[in-house]
Amino acid sequence: MAAHPQGAGSASLYTPEQRRRRDESPWTLVQGILAPLQFLVFLVSLVLVVNFLLNGTGLGAATASIVVKTGILYTIMVTGAIWEKVVFGQYLFAPAFYWEDMVSMLVIALHTAYLLSWLFDWFTPAGQMWIALAAYSAYVINAAQFLLKLRAARLQEAASTAATGALAGAAE
Repeated sequence: MAAHPQGAGSASLYTPEQRRRRDESPWTLVQGILAPLQFLVFLVSLVLVVNFLLNGTGLGAATASIVVKTGILYTIMVTGAIWEKVVFGQYLFAPAFYWEDMVSMLVIALHTAYLLSWLFDWFTPAGQMWIALAAYSAYVINAAQFLLKLRAARLQEAASTAATGALAGAAE
């Protein structure tokens, strides 16, 4: 794999051309809608899973919520890969999002492990819920990665805009 982790030789998250493609892509809006939706479903599901583990009730609701969360995760991963192709020219592991994509693979693997354990009845319901919690823990780490990356991009764009404004002011 010839991917280069973020920060290796790159001062900015996006080149001007990548920023233009990001801003013009309808996939940017799709990601902007799916990410908070997935987080909301995660919060509801987390409550249901913890309730089941603590009280032994609500297995059906907890299971359904994990399946819905996983479906949204798969959707955001596919559309995110398309977004990455549009913006960076490759479906996954673009240097700017290398580590986020690496952790995303772990998140997908754990959610898929839950689905398989549920579909094939590999563990007790409590065991399956613990797999879901492991998946959710990885998801929280991954969501934090993306939020930090979004914040860094906004700070870089603000600094770039300020520098452009300062240059324009000096030229007058």
